[in-house]
Amino acid sequence: NFNVGALRPTTDETRLERYAAANDLVRRTLARHGLMADNPLPSGKPWTGNPAPESVTVPQGARFQEDRFCCDAGIRRYRTYIPASATQGVTGLVVMLHGCTQTSEDFAVGTGMNALAEQHRFVVVYPQQSRGDNAQSCWNWFSRGDQRRDRGEPAILAGLTRHLTAAHDIPRDRTFVAGLSAGAAMAVILGETYPDIFSGVGAHSGLPFAAANDVPSAFAAMAGQMQENVRPARGASAVRTIVFHGSADATVHPSNSDRIWRQAADGGPRQTIETSKSGETSGRSFSRRTSVTADGSIVLEHWTVDGLGHAWSGGRPGGSYTDPQGPDASAEMVRFFFQHDMQEAL
Repeated sequence: NFNVGALRPTTDETRLERYAAANDLVRRTLARHGLMADNPLPSGKPWTGNPAPESVTVPQGARFQEDRFCCDAGIRRYRTYIPASATQGVTGLVVMLHGCTQTSEDFAVGTGMNALAEQHRFVVVYPQQSRGDNAQSCWNWFSRGDQRRDRGEPAILAGLTRHLTAAHDIPRDRTFVAGLSAGAAMAVILGETYPDIFSGVGAHSGLPFAAANDVPSAFAAMAGQMQENVRPARGASAVRTIVFHGSADATVHPSNSDRIWRQAADGGPRQTIETSKSGETSGRSFSRRTSVTADGSIVLEHWTVDGLGHAWSGGRPGGSYTDPQGPDASAEMVRFFFQHDMQEAL
């Protein structure tokens, strides 16, 4: 799911052939280093094709519409889920970034986020990476040009988010981003570069900010060998972050989740209380660390799911890279994002 072979578009056929050969080399190199296999998931399944939009169940009154967003930085297709319950008022926006080889529709099915949107009345947007910008549909988290504010993919995704928050009158403290794998790495980048737009980040099986700046360093980061010049998150701007990672992830080393936590903690409130909890849900044991401020707000959560591979914890079997066992990562992220709303409802 985490092929880092980013191939930028070109009109020259010879260069396209060379790019294809280079991508094949990347795949073989990943396999040689144990980062990719024919079936990379011990607990999930690889995606082998694009699902039809009809594979997403849309209840009466809801909409799952497709559109394109254009700005100076580029163009991306996206799907927006507007729940039927939105007639009672929209509570927020969640941006969901798929992993490599996935589609927005596939990711919607696998995470089950639309059902949670119906329950809690928020809008979900699923941006789609174009194969012209990455041959495996990966978000280019390891490219220097895609790690900066007002540049590349962060600029596109932030612009799309601004467009939708304005359309639905959603404030910054109700705007969140989450992702899987390459999508998680890009979600972390968005939290770092656009803290004025996003109030929370959910990173499942991802990597920390500036973990790599090219393909070789991406290999190293995925294997847990982090480069030394990773810049921690900015103190006053760090956003609340929830992290999920499987202990058996052979694609992105679990140590990356610890680094995401550390970056967010370094940039977050200076006075917090950290607690730990362990338990078992749906056949998998887990450990959870939380960091709480004096007023009771949870600013950081870190979930490690025992035996989980490179897959969405508690995911639905209709999507790729999902594992139905373990805590429901989607439900836990929504609880984390909308914690104050849920506390008031109790």
